[in-house]
Amino acid sequence: MADTDRKLAHGKTRIDFQTDPSQYRHWKLAVDGDVATLTMDVDEKGGLFEGYDLKLNSYDLGVDIELADALQRLRFEQPSVKVVLMRSGKPKVFCAGANIRMLAGATHAHKVNFCKFTNETRNGIEDSSEYSSQKTICVVTGSCAGGGYELALAADHIILTDDGSSTVSLPELPLLAVLPGTGGLTRVTDKRKVRRDHADVFCTTEEGLKGKRAVDWRLVDEVAPNSKLEEIVAQRAKEFAAKSDRPKDAKGVALTPLSRKRNGDNIEYPFVSVAVDRAARLATITVRGPQAPPPADAAAMAQQGVSFWPLQLARELDDAILDIRLNELDLAAIVFKSEGDGEQVAAYDAFLKANAKHWLAREITLYWKRVLKRIDLTSRSLVAVIEPGSCFTGTLAEIVFACDRSYMLIGQLNGGNRPPATMTLTDMNFGPYPMSNGLTRLQTRFLDDDKALAQAKSLTGEPLDAEAAEEAGLITFAFDDIDWDDEIRIFLEERASFSPDGLTGLEANLRFGGPETMETKIFARLTAWQNWIFQRPNAVGEDGALRRYGTGQKAVFDTKRV
Repeated sequence: MADTDRKLAHGKTRIDFQTDPSQYRHWKLAVDGDVATLTMDVDEKGGLFEGYDLKLNSYDLGVDIELADALQRLRFEQPSVKVVLMRSGKPKVFCAGANIRMLAGATHAHKVNFCKFTNETRNGIEDSSEYSSQKTICVVTGSCAGGGYELALAADHIILTDDGSSTVSLPELPLLAVLPGTGGLTRVTDKRKVRRDHADVFCTTEEGLKGKRAVDWRLVDEVAPNSKLEEIVAQRAKEFAAKSDRPKDAKGVALTPLSRKRNGDNIEYPFVSVAVDRAARLATITVRGPQAPPPADAAAMAQQGVSFWPLQLARELDDAILDIRLNELDLAAIVFKSEGDGEQVAAYDAFLKANAKHWLAREITLYWKRVLKRIDLTSRSLVAVIEPGSCFTGTLAEIVFACDRSYMLIGQLNGGNRPPATMTLTDMNFGPYPMSNGLTRLQTRFLDDDKALAQAKSLTGEPLDAEAAEEAGLITFAFDDIDWDDEIRIFLEERASFSPDGLTGLEANLRFGGPETMETKIFARLTAWQNWIFQRPNAVGEDGALRRYGTGQKAVFDTKRV
């Protein structure tokens, strides 16, 4: 279940990623024409868990859940918004970063999953800028430390108030014996191009930098005196808005609450089912294909809104994955299955491609890209099971390619009357859903094997049975019904017997072949460096920096360099 070291606050028993602006305790969202303002004003008593106060605009997972929701709503509900201003509602502080008391008392698993989700949220800000033309300007007034500066780093433009006291800093190492957990080290060098020696000084300086030096070292884009701050902010918003291709008068799609029913350990959505087997330590996620053909045109798609099948399924699958990540820590594996008509799935893929220039079709495709990345980055063994009645076609086939292994049944199950399973590729498998490495999942699968990739592309639109899919390299194994149950059972039992730590490292290494990007660096460093540091006594031991922060006692370090 949720964190075992601390109780969830407000009587909750599970971490829930569903919220809306009427429930926000930490953010205020206001829209004025083509500019939206997201104001961070954290409720000190609104922590996700008991045992700490969120002082100085510090944050925990609950604060970031609201931020992620607001960003999603800006993309779908506010298509005319071209610029997002991110500001603080507190005097003399922008954001103090992740709450230290929360980190000090959290389980290791929660710390890592918290960092992973915050990284995904900040990557989403950059994704919105690059692909949705919705730019972000961060207006820093007061102290902007640690995770607060990492939030600013995700923006397109950082304006720092030049008032003699406003600063940016990454003080995690000197103060807490940990690393910036939300991509700070990577973005400072790879995104902002800060010199290595300057970055070394910056990341080992508690008090941070301000004014002209912050600009000269590329830590911020400009400084503005208090007297001219609002004028400069308005001017930059106007400049960025002028470069955006967001539609001027489009009507947004309201992201209404999901239909979600819990029955014991299982969860049921209209198009997704989650069945948990605690004894076997696995969850089975079944995704269901559409029940009707795609709408006639983009206007009809917009009319359907959240009930448009690709959008509804993406929202349900996203929620299910996050629920497992944060609430089902003992599960070793996720089994993906599908049900439905593959031809209907292909028809929706064709519809999205044909309407790719429409803002809503674009946002849905980009959302699927983010959901599939969420699967890639989930620390569970992932396996796809393809049986009669499956509809792993096009977009849904990407789930198969995201898995560590895939099994497909040859022919029919003994006594079954469904036609043999098939798998079909569409154009959506060859570009719209890149991984964190910038390659499609098929490019990653067939790394530097142009012949195999070309062969796969030549099969687009052709229903492939198990043997043909295996021959094309699209699945791991094809078995007939004699071996089917035993092979899958043995795999799952074996997986459950391995070290979870070893599997996390193995899977994280194998999933991202090919070129390294800023995004793969961020998650690799989280998995390897921060994951390790979060378990070391120098950080989390009784005499470690996280535990002793604020007590007046100096941390006691194991001085060996390893």
